[in-house]
Amino acid sequence: MSSQSLTLLVYKKNSIVITGDGMKYHAKVEISLKKGMLNPEASTIQRALALLDYQVEDTSTMETIKFSLEAEDPDVAQKQVVEMCERLLCNPVIHDYQIQINPAGD
Repeated sequence: MSSQSLTLLVYKKNSIVITGDGMKYHAKVEISLKKGMLNPEASTIQRALALLDYQVEDTSTMETIKFSLEAEDPDVAQKQVVEMCERLLCNPVIHDYQIQINPAGD
């Protein structure tokens, strides 16, 4: 982990801003259960849709977390977000995650 100081501000559910030295990036993390894991939320949605006469299959759910952070470059930002995922945002044993890093616009 770099020696730069970071300030974490949570200003609404699933939105985080991290500030420090460097360029600003937007990060998007999509977290889903690994294939084969039970997903009671998806099962409930599929049953409820069936009750409304919608026949769907292979229902799954995904959580999206978006935030901004400052980093020296996109690779450093990616590395920091991977660490966040593995340490806090998801459980690597049961979750898969995808990360998108984009430079922040004005």
